[in-house]
Amino acid sequence: MSSPLMVRSSKGQYEVTFVEHASERIAGLVAEGAQVVCDANVARIHADLIAGVPEDQLVLLEALEPNKTMDKAQWLMQTVSGRQLRRNQQLVAIGGGIVQDVTAFSASILYRGIDWTFVPTTLLAQADSCIGGKTSINLGDRKNLIGSFHPPAEVVVDLGFLESLSDDDIRSGIGEMMHYFLYADSPLAQALIDDHAAVLSDRKKLRPYIEESLTIKRVVIEEDEFDRGERNKFNYGHTFGHALEAVTRFAVNHGQAVTVGMDLANRLSTEHGMLDETEAGRLHQLLAVNLPKYDWASLDLDEYLSALGSDKKNVSANLTCILSRGPGKLFKHSLPLDASLRRSISEYFASIS
Repeated sequence: MSSPLMVRSSKGQYEVTFVEHASERIAGLVAEGAQVVCDANVARIHADLIAGVPEDQLVLLEALEPNKTMDKAQWLMQTVSGRQLRRNQQLVAIGGGIVQDVTAFSASILYRGIDWTFVPTTLLAQADSCIGGKTSINLGDRKNLIGSFHPPAEVVVDLGFLESLSDDDIRSGIGEMMHYFLYADSPLAQALIDDHAAVLSDRKKLRPYIEESLTIKRVVIEEDEFDRGERNKFNYGHTFGHALEAVTRFAVNHGQAVTVGMDLANRLSTEHGMLDETEAGRLHQLLAVNLPKYDWASLDLDEYLSALGSDKKNVSANLTCILSRGPGKLFKHSLPLDASLRRSISEYFASIS
């Protein structure tokens, strides 16, 4: 991606730019009066990044799931409006998905909508959530129940941030990228798994995978920005993954929960005669490389099924999810939340223990 990736949205076009030093762009936005919302941990690790940001233009946010709430968004809006942020100025989010969601949601409703720029610092954010415009916050223990569509004015990607991430953070991003590659039947699915150890040790090798992931997502969000058709298929792995995050109290990170979710969706697809067993086995071998280490025997199955039943995508008593006939052949399906599904899920978790 030698030139910026341009993304069309209903609110105008925005670009994703790869840079060597994000601090230079941040300084320019600060000079224009922007308020900077930075992950507190990123601020500690990359102190030079915000060294030039005046105290009255900086907000630090602990990137914890319990902070992805209406209360925290209200606190942020009160803080920046109290500093006389104007409608023609903007917010700058520096961090991963939690900082992105709280900042973008606040920007979508403050003064009925102001601009915001995103500087993603996690692989998950750089390869996925930085484009698409979704803003989501939690309602109680129900994940991403409140939100809107409010795309950024600009996305600034600095791969240098990846160097400070843990291996599990990288595995989380790999899980999300794999879900795009399997959606599109991209040859990079196999390549990424083949490169799994290499990209963990040399994060710069991730760039072509990030670019492929964003390119796949861009095509779909430009066609179905508001998630009413084709974009629904990006829920592949997410219905089962979000429930897993919830019941493990986020001990299993998002992207690896999605990896489990894809593997489980494939298992259910095979059981319902939609996916050939040989192909399901091949996909399992791919996904197994990125499965998390977890004591699956300790998983509360009743709580897991309850979380599945509370998923916001359900439109009846049944579970709405994305199943597969193979890479590039995903489809929406409804499954009864019954004893048969419980048995299938129980057997799946037993099989990966």
